[in-house]
Amino acid sequence: MKIQLIRNAALWLQYGGLTFLIDPMLSEQAANPPIINTANDRRNPLVPLPGPAEKWLNPDVVLVTHLHQDHWDAAAVSLLAYDLPVLCQEGDEDRIGGQGFTNVTAVPDDRPLVVQGVTLTRIGGQHGTGEIGELMGKVSGFIFRAEGEPVLYLAGDTIWCEEVEQALEQHSPGTVIVNAGGARFVTGGHITMDEQDVVDVCRHAPEAAVIAVHMEAINHCLVTRDMLKDRLAEEGMLERVSIPLDGEYCNPLR
Repeated sequence: MKIQLIRNAALWLQYGGLTFLIDPMLSEQAANPPIINTANDRRNPLVPLPGPAEKWLNPDVVLVTHLHQDHWDAAAVSLLAYDLPVLCQEGDEDRIGGQGFTNVTAVPDDRPLVVQGVTLTRIGGQHGTGEIGELMGKVSGFIFRAEGEPVLYLAGDTIWCEEVEQALEQHSPGTVIVNAGGARFVTGGHITMDEQDVVDVCRHAPEAAVIAVHMEAINHCLVTRDMLKDRLAEEGMLERVSIPLDGEYCNPLR
């Protein structure tokens, strides 16, 4: 297994003999307007890609956890080949197919999907709480399994919640990737994991290596890498968590 953070939630994963492009946001810096109802009006993405987009256009499989613009943007739709295999959560396949992609498969809510020897199991999540959580809609994480590979849990856009806790208990992943930018609007709570949520993941999965991404790229993600490092240091957990920079390979620390 090798994991490269591209930017935000976009990852290049080599796993079970396949390469996965996960949640591609390939827009140029400042190409998109700011997320509305947030604490600043900086245009997105806040930072450039760490290399030309062409580096990541030929995966074996594309995996889209959900269809928010910072996970599946117009640039990705225009740059990726329409015949690439695309995996998504149930309910998103028609929209992706309507964008021209001809090989779209939804990972079922109720059973695993096997893709060329790699087994994917969908895990639910909560993209916030209350009314905001309802408005943010369905999101998904995924458990990866393959012969000779550690179990990998890609949590996706979720806060710490029952679904995450159950996934850690039931699947015992060796590596957990969390979206840790603490995204939030001007009202309501956070909608992706903040510092406390990452601490909770570490406490509930003491044997797992944790990789924290989805920081410093979108205007409503307010938890920075340094903020997360400071909190983890206070908890004595800094050695547990890899916090890669854009473009870095982030193989687990444990």
